[in-house]
Amino acid sequence: MGCFEDQYSLRSVADLPAPFRSTFNFRYFNSLQSECFPLCFLSNINMVISAPTGSGKTVLFELCILRLLSRFLSQEGKFNHIKGILKTIYIAPSKALVQEKLRDWSMKLGPWGINCLEMTGDNEFHNFKNIQEADVILTTPEKFDAVTRHSVKDGGLSFFSDIALVLIDEVHLLNDPRGAALEAMISRIKMLSRISDMSSTPLANVRFIAVSATIPNIEDLAEWLLVTPQGIKRFGEEMRPVQLTTKVLGYAPARNDFLFERRLQNFIFDILMQHSRGKSALIFCSTRKGAQEAAECLSKTAMNLGYSNPFIKSKQQQEKLKEASVAFSDKIIQSCILNGVGYHNGGLCLKDRNLIEGLFLNGDLQILCTTNTLAHGINLPAHTVVIKSTQYFNKEKGLYLEYERSMILQMCGRAGRPPFDDTGTVIIMTRRETVHLYENLLNGCEMVESQLLSCAIEHLNAEIVQLTVSDISLAIEWLKCSYLYVRIKKNPENYGIKRGIPCECLEKHMRDICVQKINELSEYGMIWIDVDGFLLKPSDPGKLMTKFYLKFDTMKLIVKAPESCSLEDVLHIICHSAEIAWIQLRRNEKKLLNDIHSDKEGRLRFHVLGENGKWKKRIQTREDKIFVLANDSLTGDPRVHDLSLSQDASSICSNGSRIAKCMKEYFIYKKSYKGAVSSMLLAKCLHQRLWDNSPYLLKQLTGIGMVTAKALCTAGIDSFESMAEADPRKIELVTGRKYPFGNHIKESLLSLPPKIEIKIEEAECKRQGKSKLIIMLARLPQQVSPRKHHYADMVVGSEEDNVILFHEKIRAEEFSSPYSVTVFVSCPQDGRVTVKADLVFEDFVGLDVHRKHVLSREVRSRMTQSNGNELYAPSYSLPKEIHIIDDDRNTKSKVITDAQDLGETNETLSSAPSFNLLQEEIGEDVFIPEAGETECKSKTEERIFDRIRKKSKSFPTLLSSKAMASSYQPLILKRKCPQENHFELDQSDVHVDDVVLIEEECNETSLKFRGAVETVEQDDGRFSGISNILYDGLRGNRFGQSDTSKLYDNLVNYIQAVRCKTAFPIESDPIPDRQDCHDQKEAPFCGFTSVFSFL
Repeated sequence: MGCFEDQYSLRSVADLPAPFRSTFNFRYFNSLQSECFPLCFLSNINMVISAPTGSGKTVLFELCILRLLSRFLSQEGKFNHIKGILKTIYIAPSKALVQEKLRDWSMKLGPWGINCLEMTGDNEFHNFKNIQEADVILTTPEKFDAVTRHSVKDGGLSFFSDIALVLIDEVHLLNDPRGAALEAMISRIKMLSRISDMSSTPLANVRFIAVSATIPNIEDLAEWLLVTPQGIKRFGEEMRPVQLTTKVLGYAPARNDFLFERRLQNFIFDILMQHSRGKSALIFCSTRKGAQEAAECLSKTAMNLGYSNPFIKSKQQQEKLKEASVAFSDKIIQSCILNGVGYHNGGLCLKDRNLIEGLFLNGDLQILCTTNTLAHGINLPAHTVVIKSTQYFNKEKGLYLEYERSMILQMCGRAGRPPFDDTGTVIIMTRRETVHLYENLLNGCEMVESQLLSCAIEHLNAEIVQLTVSDISLAIEWLKCSYLYVRIKKNPENYGIKRGIPCECLEKHMRDICVQKINELSEYGMIWIDVDGFLLKPSDPGKLMTKFYLKFDTMKLIVKAPESCSLEDVLHIICHSAEIAWIQLRRNEKKLLNDIHSDKEGRLRFHVLGENGKWKKRIQTREDKIFVLANDSLTGDPRVHDLSLSQDASSICSNGSRIAKCMKEYFIYKKSYKGAVSSMLLAKCLHQRLWDNSPYLLKQLTGIGMVTAKALCTAGIDSFESMAEADPRKIELVTGRKYPFGNHIKESLLSLPPKIEIKIEEAECKRQGKSKLIIMLARLPQQVSPRKHHYADMVVGSEEDNVILFHEKIRAEEFSSPYSVTVFVSCPQDGRVTVKADLVFEDFVGLDVHRKHVLSREVRSRMTQSNGNELYAPSYSLPKEIHIIDDDRNTKSKVITDAQDLGETNETLSSAPSFNLLQEEIGEDVFIPEAGETECKSKTEERIFDRIRKKSKSFPTLLSSKAMASSYQPLILKRKCPQENHFELDQSDVHVDDVVLIEEECNETSLKFRGAVETVEQDDGRFSGISNILYDGLRGNRFGQSDTSKLYDNLVNYIQAVRCKTAFPIESDPIPDRQDCHDQKEAPFCGFTSVFSFL
């Protein structure tokens, strides 16, 4: 009998150790808490508890936390805490629930030095030092999975060994598509706890506690979480602290589901007057817009009643609401609050959500319209709960579907406020044909099934990336740790397997599923598999897929994308991504979308094109809709103001930015220049919702909205430069704002990154076939340092080859200025290469720096076009015996450099023409005009060649070499004009065919001599040596066969000494045997019958 009394008697808070008693503000635990007290606080077994909402399940979590903290109690009862060595992970389905628990537990546990850390979407950045030191981590499944996914290198999984307790709130979330992340996360913890290296850590004995209001198949969850029969606790409605009354009202259907829900808000006021009895009420709506419209409707009705407003009880309440309304940033809430009505949804900023929750908890706000966010457990109870429509819009399927029964029960659980009320009322508004379903609501509930199979490939890839799965056997073991493995044996039909299959076949089917997923990952390069198909290793694309939390179908689009992706191509890939596949094209949206796409004002940057390449007149698919919404948003001044379309556009931009960031890193990995730069630009444009050429770039500054940006743009202040130069008083005058608004806006420019200049210089390169470029980054001096850090990607790439030559991520405020980067560019024989250097900032649009440098290979000189043209001339002097004439092919305009008059030599040619016709003197060096010179001393080609043609008419035809009895034989070099498409100038100034010797006789030795001379390639000062040999040999009156042979031998020896190439072997040539070499006919001069026959 004593045992019976102990089992059902209420436990006192005094049963806890003295340091822990202050945690609770009551003396006795209720019956549910008292029954679970021995298991929660006096043991370490795993537990699954099913109990109605409001029965006190949160206290069970707190008892388990205290059980863990009791390890820090000394024998004397003192609490000696050590940070971070024993961690508790609290997992809840919504941010609102996490934040509520964070506030509550920080107040209770904070005085003992317990560090509570929130890990949700509202906290984007997490310091891993803080994670290591945290004692209680409160998170959502998706956020915890994401943080631990892509931070393996930074120690993202290192704190797992300290996890000793896992608390799962509302575990029925497994039945929701979001439940796959929760299932994968728990499976990961189970897998790691079994590793032999973890045997001495708290993780080896990790404890699982799961609670929910609605778990019909609690035994399946217990099997998954390794709970013994002793740890399974199921409680019915008798444990509810207040009596719940449920009333179901049926209404006639409307033309569509949207209109039906909208029509229901006309009945809400009468329902509240009949059932709420002047007490607090929650109205659950399926959409954010529905909650806002319901609040506005109730507020308007109450305002029309004047002093008879049923939602305002006293003058004191009205004063509090007036005072509180000023603090809200949302103007609609400000007007509704004054009438005792508010609304709450995930679209509100964190400040407004906290304010509205505080007013409702304190009783100052009586009516609150909300979405199902509050149904997930946030502690805002009310006397009356009204469920406006039992349908919600499913984004994945694009349809209105009935709420799951578990969700309806969660909403019902908000009714009743112990100890203020002893009863609670629930009103369910639904269609007439579904009334019977909800009248029998409390009699049963849907089975909790696994949702992992549909996204198993993404989670399996994540485990491979985190190295928790390194081979096929571990992959199969990970799948066996999942809730899917439990349910597929109980209900195989739900997972595409025939019922009645033997257990051995089910095991084989699970293995086949695992192998199939691994083969798919390997096919698209996400992972590497060894030859035997056993070992698994992650690849860079797989790591990116995990890091950015992308679906496999989206990653397949990225892998298949062309490497030369333009901005438009990247945007099209985003429009087809699986992350926003839930967006549907509704019939009532087509007219607005068609009007936007017609683009009569020329606002849109890109348009939807048909198969013929022309604009589509009508938007026909959801991809078209997404493309138009994205382009409209990126203008900076969208034409879409409909709430539903605005929500779609917001989702497109947020998901699109994440996908574009992944594409950026993928293209960097592939060294694709165009794809990387396009993805970088689009990622931040989607984040800021502005194109880089938008006239509303100033919207990026704090304090400037759309109206202010338009006013500034009208006044010509449409860039950061013009804003910096503008007078603060002019800014105030233009925007209609008061002093000191202009000063504040000018100060906001300090949030911008510093200005950086890029210069590209070409340097001398000794590598054959390469050009050397030096890219210089210089940070311009600023009076005031920026207030925060800014990151930028520096990319150097070749436009023609679409190859990234250099990439580095820099911190704009801290890099060593000037900062130089040296790159070597391959030089094709004929062609040009455009090298681009881009500095793309990570956050701000419109501040990027782009530079371009064109390289071309030229035979004679190197032309560099940056700020001006420079012609590089040889640094040595040419001897008088060697003359250079410029080739006029493909020449547009150049400086003409002429040879000196041949008459300066001792003897002149008797029948050779004089070169005095050009009437210009030239020194030994080539003349180079200085930049900015006012007069050009050289004449144009046209005038020069006109004079040459005119004077050449009187020139005689050259005779054979015997008739040219001149003792002086000059060496004539022909200068080829630079080709525009040449990439790089070779080091030589004279090529094989540039040397022509006018000989006395066309004999064998002379031809050998000519062949050798024609093989010379000049390099730096080598040509001066050759010229000396020629000069010494040619200076005499005549030279015979022996003299020519001697000169030939000297020249060959020199060529070999300077490592010149030979065009053909030095041997007897059959050419001298030709008859035309001995006949005295017109002999060619420099390859022409007449010297000027080339004209």
